[in-house]
Amino acid sequence: MSEQFNDTLRFKLENSVSMNAHDILMSVYAALKEKGYDPINQIVGYLISGDPTYITSHNNARYLIRQLERDELIEELVRSYVLDNDK
Repeated sequence: MSEQFNDTLRFKLENSVSMNAHDILMSVYAALKEKGYDPINQIVGYLISGDPTYITSHNNARYLIRQLERDELIEELVRSYVLDNDK
């Protein structure tokens, strides 16, 4: 057999989430606002219920928000709030 079959190749699966939680939340917020929804109420509804129909599919917002677990989104919201209000 050829030498190339004796070496072990490494395969690294890249993380499929290319946006971070902040970017996703801001994109979803903008899509909801563009469609005339109250973005805060809709995002809270999604975070509490887990029901993706609270999020519009406009601009792939529903797809984006489902790329992260709800606890990751909540963590980002708390982090942002605390850092913005820490005096």
